[in-house]
Amino acid sequence: MVNLDLYRVFYTVARCGSLTKAAEELYISQPAVSQAIKQLETQLGTPLFNRTHKGMELSAQGGELIYRDVELALQQLNEAEDRLSELKNSATGTLRIGASETIFQYCLADKIVEFHKRYPQVKFELLTETSPKSIESLKTNRCDIAFLNLPSPEDDEVQITETIMLLNDIFVAGNAFSELKGKELSIWDLQKYPLLLLEPNTVARGTIDRFSESLGVKLQPAIEVTSWGFMKRLVERGMGIGCIPREYVMRRLNDGSLFELDVRPVMPSRAVGLALPAHASLSFAARTFIKMFSE
Repeated sequence: MVNLDLYRVFYTVARCGSLTKAAEELYISQPAVSQAIKQLETQLGTPLFNRTHKGMELSAQGGELIYRDVELALQQLNEAEDRLSELKNSATGTLRIGASETIFQYCLADKIVEFHKRYPQVKFELLTETSPKSIESLKTNRCDIAFLNLPSPEDDEVQITETIMLLNDIFVAGNAFSELKGKELSIWDLQKYPLLLLEPNTVARGTIDRFSESLGVKLQPAIEVTSWGFMKRLVERGMGIGCIPREYVMRRLNDGSLFELDVRPVMPSRAVGLALPAHASLSFAARTFIKMFSE
């Protein structure tokens, strides 16, 4: 197959009618233009130009026969390149985001609403799933961006670019445990009470287990739940003491339906991170959405 660049040179020479002018437009030397034309003529097996004192004229049995087709083909290619460029430099198309329901609710909802106001032509596809599943969605091109509970296992196919929100896990209770308000407790003291913890194999549960075990305590939950929302409802109704990020329970702390226990030592902070495919190029919409987190 003939190199496409040779056709570009052919088209430019035909349009300019001069090797010199074509060389100037293509930003290459005149000998290089002349050599490209000779190479194309050799590959096609026919002269494409008549060399005259006026310049380069298309030959009747060669150049004139292919000029219009080459012009149309290059025009279509340029239009295709323009469409790709537009996708990279304007907020259009669909932005696919993977995250847990809680991250969508507490970390992303406001950003999504703000982005939609700025760029209403962008459609959102929201994949509600756990952090491990969001990683798989990134790797299989089911989503463009993922937001994960950290820490996350290292993966050469995924790049975690920044932290967008810090989370501080605390122990909370409802009025059924009002005798604990203002009382300093240790992690060992918590074993005396019914505990509500997130289900195993989650980042949050793993953080709590590692923290307690580092202090020589193996916390045994009375109830394991699948979501923070369900945990908050059970704790509020007196089912036990829950461990929830403070950032996810602020409304109930403020209205007094739940209160924070004074547990020492305090658990270390963790974070929600932004993850991208390691080797994929991002659309303009994706880059613009990410930029919102640093504004």
